Amino acid sequence: MTSYRSTVAALAAGQLVSWAALYYAFSSFVLPMQQALGWSKPVLMGAFTLGLALWGASSYAAGAAIDRGHGRGVMTLGAALAGAGFLLWSQVEQPATLYAAWALMGAAMAMTLYEPAFTVLTKRFPERYRDGITSLTLVGGFASTLSFPVAAWLVHAWGWRIALAVIGGVLLLGVAPLHAWALRGSDPPRAPRGAHDAADDATLHEALRHRSFWLLTGTFTLYSFAAATLWAHVMPIFASKGRSEVQALAVLTWIGPAQVAGRLVFLAFGRRVTPRGLGLVVLGGLPLSFAIFALADNLAALIVFAVLFGIANGLVTIVRGNLVPEYFGRAHVGRIGGAMSAIALLSRAAAPVLTAWLLLALPGYRELLLLLAVLGVVALVSFAFARPPE
Repeated sequence: MTSYRSTVAALAAGQLVSWAALYYAFSSFVLPMQQALGWSKPVLMGAFTLGLALWGASSYAAGAAIDRGHGRGVMTLGAALAGAGFLLWSQVEQPATLYAAWALMGAAMAMTLYEPAFTVLTKRFPERYRDGITSLTLVGGFASTLSFPVAAWLVHAWGWRIALAVIGGVLLLGVAPLHAWALRGSDPPRAPRGAHDAADDATLHEALRHRSFWLLTGTFTLYSFAAATLWAHVMPIFASKGRSEVQALAVLTWIGPAQVAGRLVFLAFGRRVTPRGLGLVVLGGLPLSFAIFALADNLAALIVFAVLFGIANGLVTIVRGNLVPEYFGRAHVGRIGGAMSAIALLSRAAAPVLTAWLLLALPGYRELLLLLAVLGVVALVSFAFARPPE
């Protein structure tokens, strides 16, 4: 089996590329595809919505497969499907082809993005998984910083079709083999005797009976909806404020470093803070950042939004990755985390297309962002009432 350091390093690189491609890049291709193909925004957002829906629908199956010791196969196949999806996307002429590509990439999301990597680390390295999760999110925090400028450069240099094909090739020929190498030996090692009693861990059925499971699921469902809306519409939001693509990128590039900065602080001082305490602070920052984005017009205030959102968005991933094993144990973490993700991701799936239609009734993006800020407050209240099960 590959060493702890090598596994974490390889998975971190895979997370960086996978998140940049599968999640953040979509917004960069909306306007070029509209101009080239003449399709409406709801049609384009619908493809992304389908991908997010299949991400949620596939999460439990991916988690259960990892619980059974198939982490290597799940994550390797996921990266390969992602690459195939991008290659198919690069050839679209009809909406049906675009939707087929995003169906592949939706399944790939469930098999590659954070949750499966967290589960693999939790099972393979039960005494060090918290540091591993923090390291993964530390590197993955640069995904948005990598995605927007690289996608913009590829589109301007070669056009959106070749840009998509290049991204697909990197996933298929780079990330998939990296996962296969890093996760050699699919069966997780046994926990040291006396270090952990799997009999004390909750099964999925038992977790579903806990009030805390549903409150946490509600929290991350609302968060997922708000974050997905932001990332799907972020470039049009800047356009509505009269900002150029260059100005938008100048603001968005602050998000990644802010995520990393927050995670570095957590890495240095995080042992003094419980995941629950950290979550209360982090979830309070999310609605504040949306409110600032809604009301801000000058560049300095927009950068404040980016930094605040980046810190909160970076740390909420760590909160979620540590809460499931802490609240419910490690034995069934794949299934429990997968079920929680499946429910939360349904809202993430609905967000892009639902808000595209909602914009037809709202005066504009400012009102939409204020609505997201309200949802963030509700998520914070839900989290505050989610106590660890006895």
